[in-house]
Amino acid sequence: MAEHSTGDWSAAEFAASRRTWLQTRVTELSDVLAEHSPQLHALIPSGLGDQRLVNALATLRIAADDARVQPVSETVAWLELLIPQGHRHDLSRAVRELRSVLVLVGEPALWSWNAQAWEELLLALWRHDRARMVERWQADDELIARWGVRTSELADIHRPERAPEAYGQSLAPLSRFLVSEAEPVRLLVHAVLSQPHVADSIDDSLIVFKEAFQGAGHLAFLAEQRLSATYVSEWCEKQVSEASEAGSAFLEEVSEAVETYLAHLVQPVISSLSACERAVLVTGEHPGRRDTNEYLTEFLDCVRIPSTDACTEGVPDGQVVEEAAARMARGELTWHGMCGSVPVWYHVVTSPQERAAALALSGGASSAIRVHADVEGPRQFDLFHDFFDSDGSDAETVAEEWYPEPGIEIHYSRHSATDLCELLAFARLGHARLEFLIPETDGGGVGLLRSLRARVRPGDASDWARDALTCLRTLVPQLDDLADVVAREWEAEEWGPEEIDDEDDLDSLSGSAGTFGTQQEPVGTTGSNGSDGSDEPEVPSPSAAGPLPAALLARVKAILRQAEDPAATKAESEAFLKKATELMAKYGIEQAMLQGDEPTSEQPADRVVEVTAPWMRECKRLLAWIADAMRCHAIYPGGKANRHRVHLFGFASDLQAVEVLYTSLRLQMVHGAGVADANHRPRGEDARAYKRSWMLGFVRAVTTRIAEAERVAREETERDRYTASPEAPEGRSVALVLADRTAAVQAEVASRYPKVGKARRAQFKGSGYRQGHADGQQANIGGLSVEDQGDEPELTA
Repeated sequence: MAEHSTGDWSAAEFAASRRTWLQTRVTELSDVLAEHSPQLHALIPSGLGDQRLVNALATLRIAADDARVQPVSETVAWLELLIPQGHRHDLSRAVRELRSVLVLVGEPALWSWNAQAWEELLLALWRHDRARMVERWQADDELIARWGVRTSELADIHRPERAPEAYGQSLAPLSRFLVSEAEPVRLLVHAVLSQPHVADSIDDSLIVFKEAFQGAGHLAFLAEQRLSATYVSEWCEKQVSEASEAGSAFLEEVSEAVETYLAHLVQPVISSLSACERAVLVTGEHPGRRDTNEYLTEFLDCVRIPSTDACTEGVPDGQVVEEAAARMARGELTWHGMCGSVPVWYHVVTSPQERAAALALSGGASSAIRVHADVEGPRQFDLFHDFFDSDGSDAETVAEEWYPEPGIEIHYSRHSATDLCELLAFARLGHARLEFLIPETDGGGVGLLRSLRARVRPGDASDWARDALTCLRTLVPQLDDLADVVAREWEAEEWGPEEIDDEDDLDSLSGSAGTFGTQQEPVGTTGSNGSDGSDEPEVPSPSAAGPLPAALLARVKAILRQAEDPAATKAESEAFLKKATELMAKYGIEQAMLQGDEPTSEQPADRVVEVTAPWMRECKRLLAWIADAMRCHAIYPGGKANRHRVHLFGFASDLQAVEVLYTSLRLQMVHGAGVADANHRPRGEDARAYKRSWMLGFVRAVTTRIAEAERVAREETERDRYTASPEAPEGRSVALVLADRTAAVQAEVASRYPKVGKARRAQFKGSGYRQGHADGQQANIGGLSVEDQGDEPELTA
């Protein structure tokens, strides 16, 4: 059975587990404010109770306001209550900066469809904690004065474990609850739950739930009890048809005892939890919700990240203005997309009637918002399609007929993964942002007429989510393919279909022997990385990196071809890779030492590498980790145009070595994953999950060996210096030279990307990590455990 199936849990232990989980989540959310908005973090006053809780709550309130499509000015209004000494200009800038990184943070609690429930939970916690320090009426007054929230809006969710007391019961596991039942009932339930296949099934289910539960042990306990009760009830139902009359009566008694347990103990506790915890529990237990979360998590890696300019009132985002110009040139007036984790619809108003209709919108929940999935694919449409008479009415009549809820038709294509993910986000959030744009009189752009949110009925949202998920599962059955599919759709929309020549000579691309081009100029990066504050500042064209000497390059490629040979044993591949790495490491360090006394004679270079499918995420990680091991620095530029790209910084010879090694190791990784899948994957395990976890182990192993080869080369070079001149070695030490070069590379990165976040930590479900690590080393070396992994290189998410 699972961790908490021993029957030892009590109400006190449930409360302790819940308290520990909440403290952990509060700390994590507080760290978001400290890391991503240090200016606002410094302004948060002390004396309001637990400082971590106040910081976390401030972060969540800003995220919730963003999800509610509240303008920055309204967010600043309550921040001024919290921070009386704060200047409005500083608070506005801090709010815009934090909003612009909410998706990059990788914290699900801050995403639009979760933020409000988490905000309510933390407000209730703050009020509860504050009431222990001051009088309750003072705590309620401070809730209004500091946070602008009234007490009646908060549910009492502080002691959910006490809910069964209303039935004269105390929270306990199913086995303990049945102690008061007749002995035959207890024995039968114990016998059913003790069956190996039942115990294994419950354990397996809880393992699947674990990631969605976010480490909440108290929720895992509730899920386990519901699973146990379900298995007992289902077993009794199966036996009834073949049981005697007495047997049927006994089985009915067992079923009633189980139903009583669920109704009097488990369900009251669940009902007393916060809305946030109930959502986490439902997500963990239901495959549809888990799949929706996973698809949306992957999708958010692809969406446009709003810049600080995107949060400025009255002025459309710069990218939206460009998009509007391109759309109007094609005769399109309406389009949809995402702004961070908020679905957004744009419409260019071109007539007095539309202007009146747009101004008449109230943004309330309405059945007038309808979703259409286009079977024939996307078509041109108007946001107010079919609601105007062809004869044309004057603005006053239209406004009168439309007020207060004009009808809005939302069109998505069931053949587009992008559209389906946006519809999932729309359904989860329950509303979308509507941006009404109006052409400027000079014809040079668009202005913002009105921004509001259009809400939908919960029943409609549930239907949309179910239908969108069904289509998405069919269109993209493998979750890891989603980013590739979305990328192809965006490229097809932006550039149109292109014929691909499979016979391209890949070796001709900038001297690379890889399967990627390094000279394709990126379109842009996320606003969070640029120095000018624009939404997608242009990534500078990469400078040409000097190649390794032709003779050395030819020798290295010959060695790596031997390592790539499928007929080579693991030990042989290990030896070939080690030799090639040592040759390039030695050359790079020698070049560094030649320039060591003239630090300014050579400057860092950079390259933008386009990573191709399949397995783009794993290939990006492989490339970044190789770069980190070879004294280079990798950046994920981010943004719609750059999701396949890695921007490398380093010195010329090092960059060339990184590309050569990546080319070879990518081939070995993709081939090796297929071999391991065929030979080692456990029966019943998903092949995609196994291969991905294998690749993560492989990447860890090979990059560790590359770093070791670099270390050996440094030591040999230093030893050669002392051998040549034991008493007074010439020039600076290897360590100082390499440190100067590293500092130069970091300075170049900082000048190009002044604001860099951390890439999300790799998560995987498959069991292939150990085998991948073993295959990435010599055949007889065991792998690291997952817990032994170090931090990933610092990258942009």
